Amino acid sequence: MNKLLLQGITDAAGFVGGGLAGMFVARAFGLDIFAEGYGGASIGGILLCGLGGGVGLQLARWARAKVSKDQADE
Repeated sequence: MNKLLLQGITDAAGFVGGGLAGMFVARAFGLDIFAEGYGGASIGGILLCGLGGGVGLQLARWARAKVSKDQADE
């Protein structure tokens, strides 16, 4: 598979997965990112969703680098 295509797919999967995880954590704390208006609960949920997306992206990049390093060592 093309290296850039693989990078794009893993980055997207990590970001979306992390964003969803952040949304579910926000829901567990009673924060609704889809609430009407921009109240504190909505902003807190959006913040957790964004942080989750960033963490998921970084984890995907870390995993991809680890796999490519392991393949280079073989």
